[in-house]
Amino acid sequence: MDGIEGDSIATVKVMMCRAWFVGFLLLAAVPLNATDRLALKVSPAVSFAPANLIVRTTVVADANNRAMEVSAESEEFYRASEVQLDGERAPRITTFEFRSLPSGIYEVKATLFSGDGHARALVRQSVNVISSAGGR
Repeated sequence: MDGIEGDSIATVKVMMCRAWFVGFLLLAAVPLNATDRLALKVSPAVSFAPANLIVRTTVVADANNRAMEVSAESEEFYRASEVQLDGERAPRITTFEFRSLPSGIYEVKATLFSGDGHARALVRQSVNVISSAGGR
């Protein structure tokens, strides 16, 4: 009877491992907040001028996604970049780099556009670029 119980326990363990694996795959495939179409992460949040910012956007796959604009704007400086998106086949994560930003408090925005040019989603993050020592 020990052999039968051992086989049953092994079968249960295999089934539990499979269930955990499938659960993990489902969590990995779904965005953290399924209602959001667009997410934004900017790093560093605080830096010294001239700063290089890395902007990472995450877009939920959708046939209506056709373009995305990312901008960094302060009172005295503006820089933007736009990329075309191929709907559901567009990359989920896109990375932008803004180099040599002067000091200021920046609003970094990502806007997702549909094929007719209407904004589908907008996200923002504030970033502080501090004047470096010596007043530069």
